[in-house]
Amino acid sequence: MEIVQKDAECTGIRFGIFDNSNNEVGHAFLYIMYNDLHDQPFGLMEDVFIEESARGRGYGTSLVRKVIDASKNNGCYKLIATSRHSRPKVHRMYLSLGFSDQGSAFRIDFS
Repeated sequence: MEIVQKDAECTGIRFGIFDNSNNEVGHAFLYIMYNDLHDQPFGLMEDVFIEESARGRGYGTSLVRKVIDASKNNGCYKLIATSRHSRPKVHRMYLSLGFSDQGSAFRIDFS
C-alpha cells in the first residue's frame, strides 16, 4: 500500500463585524476548499466569535448570513459549520438560517 500526498486548493476569507463606534465585536473565517469528488468547492465556516458584551444584538446572525452569501457567491455546493455541544443558542441560530444538524464533529488538539 502507498499513500500519496498532493496539495489541494484552498482560499481563506476573514470577516469582521463592527459596532456603531467602529470597534470590531466579532469575526468569522470562511475557507473555500476543493476536492476530487466535486466540480464545485465547499465552504467551511470556522472560528465564529462575538464579544460577550455584544451578544444578543444580532451581530452573530448578520455575520453568519454574510458568510453564507460569500459561500454562494464563490460557487460552493455546501457550507459546513461546527459548534460545541455547549452552545445550544448558536445551534438554534444555525438551524434558523437553514443549516441542518448532520451529526458530530471530532477533533484532536496538538498543543
